[in-house]
Amino acid sequence: MCKNMNNSFFYGIIYLPISFYSVYLLRNFNICCKLDDPGLHFFLIVITTCISTDLGGYIFGKTFKGPKLTKISPNKTYSGVCGSFVLPIVFVTLILQNSFFLIKISLDLIIFIVLISLVSQIGDLTVSYFKRLSKIKNTGKVIPGHGGLLDRIDGMLFAIPFSYILLKLNIV
Repeated sequence: MCKNMNNSFFYGIIYLPISFYSVYLLRNFNICCKLDDPGLHFFLIVITTCISTDLGGYIFGKTFKGPKLTKISPNKTYSGVCGSFVLPIVFVTLILQNSFFLIKISLDLIIFIVLISLVSQIGDLTVSYFKRLSKIKNTGKVIPGHGGLLDRIDGMLFAIPFSYILLKLNIV
């Protein structure tokens, strides 16, 4: 993807290890609380939020259609953006109420989910922008018809480091 762009390869070489290292940091995150494994709980919440952000955007965008969001990713709509915020809140809340998670639903957690969803959408748009600059449609053939494997994890590449920073700063 970077062969048609000057400095992108350099930035990717720097950012990708940071992003993957933050997966390790988030998974092993430890705070003084009553949770048995807080890193696992927050890691699963972030992953669930990112996945449901993509699903919410797709489902709401296809169902309600509406005006296009940007030329960077022409299939994205404003209704999809709304769905990208609504579905993660609903989905994570339902999971937390009916599972082994010891994290309680609070306003701070809802704000955390909304922020992670926002950053996940920014990651998706950023990767779409670089794909458009490179004049490529798919970033791989592992998952045919889905734009490649990168399209499945693009939001996570941004959301996981961001969520770790939020947790480290005790914002949540």
